Amino acid sequence: MSAPADPDAYFKQQAGEYAASLVQSGMVVGLGTGSTAIFAIREIAARLLAGDLKTIVAIATSRASEAAARALGIPMLTDDIPREIDITIDGADEVDPAMNLIKGGGGALLREKIVAQACRREVIVVDAGKLSPRLGTHWPLPVEVLEFGWRSQARFLESLGAAVTPRLGKGGFFRTDQGNIILDSQFGPINTPLELAEKLEARAGLVGHGLFIGIASDLVVAGNDGIRHLRRDFI
Repeated sequence: MSAPADPDAYFKQQAGEYAASLVQSGMVVGLGTGSTAIFAIREIAARLLAGDLKTIVAIATSRASEAAARALGIPMLTDDIPREIDITIDGADEVDPAMNLIKGGGGALLREKIVAQACRREVIVVDAGKLSPRLGTHWPLPVEVLEFGWRSQARFLESLGAAVTPRLGKGGFFRTDQGNIILDSQFGPINTPLELAEKLEARAGLVGHGLFIGIASDLVVAGNDGIRHLRRDFI
């Protein structure tokens, strides 16, 4: 594959296609959302078409990913996730040295976390530019909230030290697949992400947040020095 004009796209493609090689016949596969995960989806579809993969079934983390997968001929599992997911391939907006993540730039953070927690192996694919010394250094934290009372949630986030911006879409708020809205919350570098996650999870009306702590089992990073595959073994 020759490098395209956009090196970031090239690295995303490398990471996504490498991760797709980890999928084996007979697996239930979680399909992530975003500009890196789509390369994995396309490669999985290509392997199915070539006969390299057989009898897999997939579950998507967003309607957009599901539509792409169906268009490419990937068999899909029902949304109630009746079977354990063997492997999920997904992207991230920011990754710290402990393989903790900020996700949700594409707005699919809630479904992404549901799928991640339902799978045995969560493979995160990124270009090297997503690596960070500390979560929040380069990316705001997406927080999904009910529209009812959303300003009170914004005040709550501000009380924790965030600068809050409602995410906008066409004609108003950006809407998640669940119909909720997202408050992009700029905390700056987050010293204790687990503590922050616990505070957010205790708040009524706050449906989900983009801190993925201790969830990733694998990290595939593509950059100028090639592809690196890091794995954390869970006990």
